[in-house]
Amino acid sequence: MRFTRRMAALGVAVAIVAAACSSSGGGSGELTKVRLQLQWFPQAQFAGYYAAVDQGFYKAEGLDVTILPGGVDIVPATVVAGGNAEFGISWVPKMLASRESGADVQVIGQVFQRSGLLQIAFKDKGITKPEDWRGKKVGTWGYGNEAELYAAMRKVGIDPTNPDDVTIIPQQFDMNAFLNGEIDAAQAMTYNEYAQVLEAKNPTTGQLYQPSDLDVISMEDAGTPMLEDAIFASQAWLAKSGNEDVAVKFLRASFKGWQYCRDNAASCVDIVLKSDAKLPKGHQTWQLNEINALIWPSPNGIGIMDQAAYDRTVQIATDGKILTKQPTDGFRNDLAEKALKDLGGDTKGESWQKATVTLTEGGK
Repeated sequence: MRFTRRMAALGVAVAIVAAACSSSGGGSGELTKVRLQLQWFPQAQFAGYYAAVDQGFYKAEGLDVTILPGGVDIVPATVVAGGNAEFGISWVPKMLASRESGADVQVIGQVFQRSGLLQIAFKDKGITKPEDWRGKKVGTWGYGNEAELYAAMRKVGIDPTNPDDVTIIPQQFDMNAFLNGEIDAAQAMTYNEYAQVLEAKNPTTGQLYQPSDLDVISMEDAGTPMLEDAIFASQAWLAKSGNEDVAVKFLRASFKGWQYCRDNAASCVDIVLKSDAKLPKGHQTWQLNEINALIWPSPNGIGIMDQAAYDRTVQIATDGKILTKQPTDGFRNDLAEKALKDLGGDTKGESWQKATVTLTEGGK
């Protein structure tokens, strides 16, 4: 979800204007214009949406979709609630926090089925389980990204607010402090920062760091995972005549984009690269492989929210004071269910297997 610098201009939106067409989902006539606000800059994390544009899946549904890149100071829920985009992508707890603060937003498609958040350490730190964070310098990005980590700490009796228990270090959106030894354990996404470490040279050996050099604690294994990338929209917008149909079409085409990226990974990486992604091809190839692992398998079909996972996310967010109360109507599954009915193809990805991706220096 991160890139270390804001792009010079956020006007690098991907605008695809197409002629009118007819299809099973879209009918004929003028295309309906909608905007999708991402939570970060263009990268393989959002490959399915770029593929849906590139492959004409949105156009086939009668939609003209503009993809708006995100950034450090862009809150997708605020953009959508303010009417500046019809759809947004966000981690669920962050969207719910905006909702609690008054933003009119609701999840309509839960794309990521599991958490990609890790806490990584070099072997010499001896951090192999959550209990080992005690007395160490532990990094976190903040901005709500700390909730899973803090929940994992509290689960083993470590108070993240007590400096006698652990030293919390504000971590930048890169791995420099970790590589320089300023942090004992650093936050990393499976699809981004973890790869950045493996794309860096070990000054002792002169070779790239290897997974064997690291101890990795996933929030899934720690038992405190929260739901990440979800598609959401404004309830007021959805309530207007015809907009639920637009949302179903958008979801169906987006899900088809993710099916395409599951089954055509190399092509999808190329699509991302020509969509103004800043990190290079090797890194994007790794990223898409890991993103697919967060989506597939989707036990109930892509885009369907699992109630238990949602409840766990809300509880962790509440315990971590991201939320002050239990939200109501935070999500709905009916639109995604309608989209799945006419989607076709494999909607669960039960047989999908991760590929083996070899990283190179700098992710080239």
